[in-house]
Amino acid sequence: MAANDGADRGPLSRGGIAPRPVFAVGAVLLGSFLANFDSRLTTVGLPDLRGAFSLGFDEGAWLSTAGIGSQIFIAPAVAWLATVFGLRRVLGIPSLVYAVISFIIPFVHDFPALIALSIVHGLLLGTFVPATLMIVFRNLPIRWWLPAIAIYAIRVGFALDTSTSLVGFYVDHLGWQWLYWQGVVIAPLMGLMVYQGTPSEPVNHDLLRHADWGGMVLLGASVSMIYAGLDQGNRLDWLESGTVMALITGGAVLFVGFLINESLVRQPWAHVNVLFSRNVGLSLILILLYTLTSLSNSSLVPNFLATIGLLRPEQSGLLLLTYGALPMFVLVPLSIWLLRHFDTRTVVVVGFACFAAANLWGTQLTHEWARADFVGIVLLQAIGQSLTLLPLIITLLSNSDPSRATAFAAYIQIMRLGGAEIGVALMGTWLRVREQIHSNYLGQYIATGDVDVVRMLKQLAGRFAAHGLGAAQARAVGTLAGFVQREANVLAYIDGFWLCFWLAITALGCVALLTRAPPGPFTPAPFGLAKSVLRKCGVAVT
Repeated sequence: MAANDGADRGPLSRGGIAPRPVFAVGAVLLGSFLANFDSRLTTVGLPDLRGAFSLGFDEGAWLSTAGIGSQIFIAPAVAWLATVFGLRRVLGIPSLVYAVISFIIPFVHDFPALIALSIVHGLLLGTFVPATLMIVFRNLPIRWWLPAIAIYAIRVGFALDTSTSLVGFYVDHLGWQWLYWQGVVIAPLMGLMVYQGTPSEPVNHDLLRHADWGGMVLLGASVSMIYAGLDQGNRLDWLESGTVMALITGGAVLFVGFLINESLVRQPWAHVNVLFSRNVGLSLILILLYTLTSLSNSSLVPNFLATIGLLRPEQSGLLLLTYGALPMFVLVPLSIWLLRHFDTRTVVVVGFACFAAANLWGTQLTHEWARADFVGIVLLQAIGQSLTLLPLIITLLSNSDPSRATAFAAYIQIMRLGGAEIGVALMGTWLRVREQIHSNYLGQYIATGDVDVVRMLKQLAGRFAAHGLGAAQARAVGTLAGFVQREANVLAYIDGFWLCFWLAITALGCVALLTRAPPGPFTPAPFGLAKSVLRKCGVAVT
């Protein structure tokens, strides 16, 4: 890299160097993985949780919304809180409280109490990822930044690819309670590493006196309400539901209030003009496109195998673990090496190209596709995940203004959490609507009395006749209807892959608009032929 440890340490760098960097990196690893695993486990394992807590479908849906919505509420403010109170205060005691609540939740069967605990659980969980990322910039030497940020970046893909398998393991072998109890073990360990790996910091009373509490509450509440409306929209039929409209409209009004507040207060917490930098705005858009494009791996592949292939989570999870998660142990070091020697834009192009190729491959699926048919797609997705998010974060950091770091961090967290969860909600709606459309189109070709339909019904009735002539015709009609629904679902998933493909193509167009980042600690050091070419062109290299 082009800078040394004595250079400008960039955003959020007011903390001292970590006395034990290994413990600081361990805290980043545990905190980021715990947050993503916990969110994914309660989402993937929601059917098992509904059964364990004796919840109806609607109650289970609100359980998931409450946990993730509260994370979105607190996450934008964590960077500011850690700057004022110090990382030990923001992560230490909350990690112990989180462990206690994680232990208690499986014993609670009163729904209001369960929702309340889930909200507190989500609020605490929402602090882990933003705060652990700050350890990198505030307390680690520059030479540790790229590997530590790589851990932070790759946690998303790793959690997506392993959580499905882990849910099956917990439910089948240890008990569903471990969907929560894993936090009882990991969270205190993370807190211990925070205390060992970060210096003690005094409270910043000057920042505390000028706190923009109104801005923080307005932004967090607005984004979490919009998320809740979108998350419940698919279940409650969007505009037909007063609850959905109230949440989305209320969130939009609060967001307008946040913008007004930031323009009026003396020291705004997260003024939107921090986004006016070309590369910063484009990079945030690209992070959003990344979260939407990667839905083909986190949502389409396992859901297709569950809906069409009728596989349990642990069965489809083996595919994602073997060909999605494990290759990242090789791909992440490769990504770090590429970023040390090549422009981030080049690496991002390769990543999004892999996403586009994987999704284009997915448009060829049929109802006959089994788990092994998705191996190539999952491998391409793993490459895309390893070569996309990390260079995008590096691009953002290289173009950020250190004096406005807390505002910058707030919008990153909105994109990180809000974009991913909103994308999942919208993809669910997309699949439902496309399935209904295709079902309607296919149904138009199956008319009563049609020769082909009559022949098919006779063949099916003949197969069922041995089990009772009276029910054979009804079973034949039901089976034919099931075939139509199956094919409609297949066509809907094909449309889902097409949607993700065009999102990846859009992302490639956005990458073309990025300009070269200014020199800094993440400037690549060319080697070999690339280095000699740059020297001949008069470009200074190190």
